[in-house]
Amino acid sequence: MINHEVYTRRSAEAFPKEEHLAYKIAQIAVDPVEVPEETAEMIVNRIIDNAAVSAASVARRPVTSARRQAQSRPLAGGATVFGIDGEYAPEWAAWANGVAVRELDFHDTFLAAEYSHPGDNIPALVAVGQRVGASGRDLIRGLATAYEVQVDLVRGICLHEHKIDHVAHLGPSVAAGLGTMLGLPIDTIYQAVGQALHLTTATRQSRKGEISSWKAYAPALAGKVAVEAVDRAMRGEGAPSPIWEGEDGVIAWLLGGPDARYTVPLPGPGEAKRGILDTYTKEHSAEYQSQAPIDLARRMRARIADVADIESIVLHTSHHTHYVIGTGSGDPQKFDPNASRETLDHSVMYIFAVALQDGEWDHERSYAPERARRADTVELWNKISTVEDPEWTRRYHSTDPNEKAFGARAVITMADGEVIVDELAVADAHPLGARPFAREQYLGKFAAMADGVVDAAEQERFVAAATGLADLPAGGLGGLNVRVLGDVLASAPATGEGIL
Repeated sequence: MINHEVYTRRSAEAFPKEEHLAYKIAQIAVDPVEVPEETAEMIVNRIIDNAAVSAASVARRPVTSARRQAQSRPLAGGATVFGIDGEYAPEWAAWANGVAVRELDFHDTFLAAEYSHPGDNIPALVAVGQRVGASGRDLIRGLATAYEVQVDLVRGICLHEHKIDHVAHLGPSVAAGLGTMLGLPIDTIYQAVGQALHLTTATRQSRKGEISSWKAYAPALAGKVAVEAVDRAMRGEGAPSPIWEGEDGVIAWLLGGPDARYTVPLPGPGEAKRGILDTYTKEHSAEYQSQAPIDLARRMRARIADVADIESIVLHTSHHTHYVIGTGSGDPQKFDPNASRETLDHSVMYIFAVALQDGEWDHERSYAPERARRADTVELWNKISTVEDPEWTRRYHSTDPNEKAFGARAVITMADGEVIVDELAVADAHPLGARPFAREQYLGKFAAMADGVVDAAEQERFVAAATGLADLPAGGLGGLNVRVLGDVLASAPATGEGIL
């Protein structure tokens, strides 16, 4: 990897285009280096993972709204929308499928200086690949680039510190991935990356306070915007530049300011793209920093005779967990039994309470309104707090994969004074966890989520297409769509009429 120092440049300063971060990303996108076998294998896993979570979310209202929006844009020779037949405008297929993937907070993650869900790249690249008749190999190459770019931006540039949402790294990664998949010239990719970043910088209020369905829509919008940016760039239209380093650019006014410096690691010429191998998926439908606490609660449950006898629970954890999903956020909504599912998903206090009581975590039952309002749950929930522990924060930011941790130490004090302590650094499903996810687990997750949603023959057909991705011929990416049972689609809620 080559470490690139990125900082604001004055307009009068000599700063050749070839030194712009957007251009260096474009150079990665056009590098003809082969995709490592293990990278291609993990791309297949994540396509299966995305299908699993989309099956679980397909009848939910936000997903239904996005799907119906896409259905109003039919296009012969277009892209497919998850669950249904027909061909639609690719940017709108990317939109609908992006919402389905993100709705339940249940797919892959990468955490470093910033946060991300790199699987958000997949819907846009699949949609465009279907539109242009790309092959499975083309898609693999594009997704290897998209994952690499997003992971490397997440390693180097913190957005949340300045209250910018993490999808600002997604727009550029989708644009770069599309550039690779389509075999575009370097200057076209450079312009598309700049446009995509310029149009996907939004505030983090989408993940603060009363969290709404926009949390699922935000990455989908970034993917849609990136598709449109690539389309414009292919037609010869340009972008503001230098977009990151300009005197009135992203770093100067949205991030650390004119004096800030960031170090972004990127593969050198001919260096294989392995970024996806540093990412990890979720066993549980919840914010990633909740994954290890859920497993920890399930483990500690056996040591507690009666949960009702708990006096207090303190979770000692990282800065991120404490301030984003813990009591350090200062959000009273995180203790509100009437809060939205999205808000409960970002309350580690609620999540730990339910996991401790139930010994499990279910993507539907654990968030049900009647579950959140249960009196004994509310009582336990309000006994839980978080504190930042510098050691957990240090491990969260460690660059050593064997030391990096996203967990917590739980201190449970019982009414009789007994103190029960345990800790867990990484979730069981993490590559270093007790039960790491491999192909078998991804297939199992798909089968579980698709049960009663997709018939057995369609499940088998999709799995064959996904696992044979590298051999899908040009025009064969339509096989990655999954058709859902008609009665499941019919059960989707009414969403009202829009404008379009």
